[in-house]
Amino acid sequence: MDTGKVVLGVIAGVAAGALLGVLFAPQKGSCTRNQIAKKGEDYSDAIKDKFSDLLDTIVEKFEEVKDEVANMAEQGKAKVEEAEKV
Repeated sequence: MDTGKVVLGVIAGVAAGALLGVLFAPQKGSCTRNQIAKKGEDYSDAIKDKFSDLLDTIVEKFEEVKDEVANMAEQGKAKVEEAEKV
């Protein structure tokens, strides 16, 4: 199972639990709405951070693959040049 999916599932579960906890809390409606909005912002920020981390990882892996392909291309070119000399 993909780690990103697991993290997203956990975050969604925590968000749903927090929302239900706030909705059933014995407080005034305006206070409850403010808490929901704050929790929503907190979870939105957390998701943005996770997405940013995921994007950074993808970019890093892409750069690694790009470097490997460039090295392989150089090695192939060197072998072709060597074979042409023979």
